[in-house]
Amino acid sequence: MPEPVIQVRPEGLYVPAADLHIDPRRAVRRAIITHAHADHARAGHGRILASPTSRALLEHRLPGTPVSVLPWRTRHPFGKATISLHPAGHVLGSAQVRVEVDRETWVVSGDYKRQADPTCETFESVPCDTFITEATFALPVYRWPEPADVATDVLRWIRHNRDQGRSSLLLAYSLGKAQRVLAELHRHPEAQAVLGDPVVVHDAVAAINQLYRDAGIDLPPTRRIEDRPTGERRAPIVAIAPPAVDGSRWAKRLGVHDHAFVSGWMRIRGIRRRRAASRGFLLSDHADWPGLLRTIEESGARRVLVTHGRPDVLVRVLRERGVAAAPLEGPWEPAGEEG
Repeated sequence: MPEPVIQVRPEGLYVPAADLHIDPRRAVRRAIITHAHADHARAGHGRILASPTSRALLEHRLPGTPVSVLPWRTRHPFGKATISLHPAGHVLGSAQVRVEVDRETWVVSGDYKRQADPTCETFESVPCDTFITEATFALPVYRWPEPADVATDVLRWIRHNRDQGRSSLLLAYSLGKAQRVLAELHRHPEAQAVLGDPVVVHDAVAAINQLYRDAGIDLPPTRRIEDRPTGERRAPIVAIAPPAVDGSRWAKRLGVHDHAFVSGWMRIRGIRRRRAASRGFLLSDHADWPGLLRTIEESGARRVLVTHGRPDVLVRVLRERGVAAAPLEGPWEPAGEEG
């Protein structure tokens, strides 16, 4: 019996025919990194291979690690394997990895989403024999509203806070989510009337914003908290910062403010209560339940291997539909806060 095209090793996913790893947890000689979030991109690798728009983000987050680019959709020979990268729609530069060995094709999804997003490449379905999919939000309860409707709710919340003399702090992951929030808000027809001055962003967000702009992503102007004129220091403002900033000295400089989390996890009210957030806005950079099922169907895969999140429910539903599905056990981390 031939060995699997992709195997699970202590380091993570491994392609024997190419002698390389995909998103390994431990330092390896050569690794394909699907995107620049910290749970996928780790330091210490001898060489990183990534998509064109991931390169600058990875160099920013992993200084000193050599990063080579694999152009989108171009098939590259690695040993006895042929490998190509295809947009995953998760964040800027996020990639699916297509691996072909002896006419058998496997695709590793990495993290992905199916909703339109003005700040990253659009997901592309890639036909394959075996599909390795994430399952971060693999429960039927997870169904995402339209981003424009979320933006309407956010602007309504901001307006209410302003009328009460409070600033508004949106807590969103610094890579991907913060940029998407900015773009979605500023596409809204009421944005200028509600937001007024440029949004204040934390330094961690500002650094990623610049890399997005350098990649050609259209983001509205923002400012640092230090850039506020002295006469405005007490006026309500709108700010975006990573979740870790909540309750910090930086957040206290906003004065009286209300805060809200922006995440797919906000679908579950108990999670929002545990975070002591007054509001939660449902905007996710992962596929929801319908998106997972749609993607698997479009792949045409005869077999589906499920990682991360809640594989048990998705595996059961796929088997009921006649798909050969199984959980892929490995050294995966629990789903993080960037949902």
